[in-house]
Amino acid sequence: MRAVAIVDGEHYVAVVRHALEELPYEFAAAVLIGGQEKLRGGEDYGLPLAADVESAIAGYAPDVVVDLSDEPVLGPPDRLALASRVLALGIPYVGADFRFDPPERLPVATPSIAIAGTGKRVGKTAVTGHVARLLAGDRNVVVVAMGRGGPLEPEVVTVPPTVESLVELSRSGRHAASDHLETAALVGVATVGCRRCGGGLAGAVGISNVGEGARVAAELDPDLIVFDGSGAALPPIAVDRTVVVVGSHQDPRVAAGCLNGYRLLLADLAVLTRAESDSVWRHVHSAVQSAARPGVPVVATTLRPRPLVSVRGRTVAYFCTAPPDAHARIRQHLESEHGADVVDVSGNLSDRAALRDDLERISADVYLVELKAAAIDVVAEVALARGADVVLASNEVVPLPGQPGLDEILLGMAKFRR
Repeated sequence: MRAVAIVDGEHYVAVVRHALEELPYEFAAAVLIGGQEKLRGGEDYGLPLAADVESAIAGYAPDVVVDLSDEPVLGPPDRLALASRVLALGIPYVGADFRFDPPERLPVATPSIAIAGTGKRVGKTAVTGHVARLLAGDRNVVVVAMGRGGPLEPEVVTVPPTVESLVELSRSGRHAASDHLETAALVGVATVGCRRCGGGLAGAVGISNVGEGARVAAELDPDLIVFDGSGAALPPIAVDRTVVVVGSHQDPRVAAGCLNGYRLLLADLAVLTRAESDSVWRHVHSAVQSAARPGVPVVATTLRPRPLVSVRGRTVAYFCTAPPDAHARIRQHLESEHGADVVDVSGNLSDRAALRDDLERISADVYLVELKAAAIDVVAEVALARGADVVLASNEVVPLPGQPGLDEILLGMAKFRR
């Protein structure tokens, strides 16, 4: 295999040259990544030295990049940042005890946009809904969503499911809060539900039926397919545009580091969600901006619940996955913007035991739910048994004041030339 070597000045040149001869690669060039303890000047590695890994890959077209460096020149954060740069160029990156391969991405002929996340609970599905709703204004949009509870065979949903139909689905043993059902119910566009299992550090999936889902979506003759990722797993499709969703609650070293750097190097737009505390989100924003390609917009946003039907003048209990520090803002929003009398906010949709404890003490006319996790099989069942109404809520993606225009950016991204 044709290779580019990563070397450092903490190794003697003679040791590196011996390694280059012993390893089973055809080395075409090397990149001196740093370090100078063992350098005396005028070192000859027996290979041309490229200025950086990008020019090495462009100039020598390797099959693989082989890392022969080590601490202290390349510690874990810097090594993963370098791996991200290599993977973003479509090249495997290997070292003494690791190998990273670019996730496989299948071709699709229809114009396409992927929505990917840097972790779970970052608001990715809300952004998918926002993108689909906006772009469906003047074109036929189909959303392909993959999830850990998705169907065995790709499932097409063209009629928005109701709470009653979701409850019936749940009682039959199905996962009634799968992302494709959520998007179909809250946005009203056609969706194709898929499944995946496993997720790699760079976002590859262990197994999925998304390739078949893409074929099914194409048969619906859409103008645009929106591929919704799952957690930090990337849709395994070679899309035209990529939106990466980052949670402002994430540690900046995770949000923009590790192999999230690879995800951000794929991004044509980064959306920072849950940007409530100025002192927190600006650190994440800065890290994301540094990790993304130059010129890629980063938009800080907040998420605000929007009931699908009016709850004005009614007592409302809201069930979501938002953290406790967001509950007061959610309550204030539902009361001021939607006229609800909010008696409680529970953030325990992902914790069934805690959710059941909440339901023991909560009573309301309306049980308002995000369509997540136990919204149907726990909350809706309890509410219906009590004779209360169950109302679904979407999460609106609202840019903060002074941020770039999210919708204008998305509309620009969706102008495809084939």
